[in-house]
Amino acid sequence: MESRKEKILVVDDEASIRRILETRLAMIGYDVVTAADGEEALDTFRGDDPDLVVLDVMMPKLDGYGVCQELRKQSDVPIIMLTALGDAADRITGLELGADDYIVKPFSPRELEARIRCVLRRTEKTSTSAIPTSGVIYVGSIKIDTNKQQVYKGSERLRLTGMEFNLLELLVSRSEKAFSRAEILQKVWGYTAERYADTRVVDVHISRLRAKLGDDPSNPELILTERNIGYKFQRIVEQDEVGE
Repeated sequence: MESRKEKILVVDDEASIRRILETRLAMIGYDVVTAADGEEALDTFRGDDPDLVVLDVMMPKLDGYGVCQELRKQSDVPIIMLTALGDAADRITGLELGADDYIVKPFSPRELEARIRCVLRRTEKTSTSAIPTSGVIYVGSIKIDTNKQQVYKGSERLRLTGMEFNLLELLVSRSEKAFSRAEILQKVWGYTAERYADTRVVDVHISRLRAKLGDDPSNPELILTERNIGYKFQRIVEQDEVGE
């Protein structure tokens, strides 16, 4: 039986970019659907259920930020934003709204293809890190099920994106020992930081993860900042076998 192709939704108001990406992504084995504006993007998403969204920021009717917000209300689908904006703060906005990564225009289609492969590989339903756990970890009121890729705070299941879970899983795998931002970027996102701005992807995801875990950013107790190094997870106080 032929395996199902992963489906990519490309959203951009420039027809030339849509054509180039549709052709290139199809050539390397993806099923590709496109949309020319934000409203069409949401309609296409609901009808086609893609595995990843490549989303331009500056578009008519509804911009990429608005689309990202709407998608995050209903889905944890991986989102890579395309931005031509020069201000780094504007690029970070997309991450704060729930995007998994961004790439700046003008960009190399080959670089985008590499980012897509990395994000899809790291958001698959099977665990991707070599974390030596028995399956379920407890840290205070937080329960992390590494087999099911689920996180609970008390009885409430927290809604984490695939990249957020992989980030949490990485930090837990070496609790009390810090990871540098560049190391986190390489292990979770799969590419090397070439400039300081690249590591802001990590900072924003840490902030999002802390918020979802209920970790006070002014005085965090779970994900700690190691000055001049990066981030680490607090000591794991209890660990349980699945099924016990």
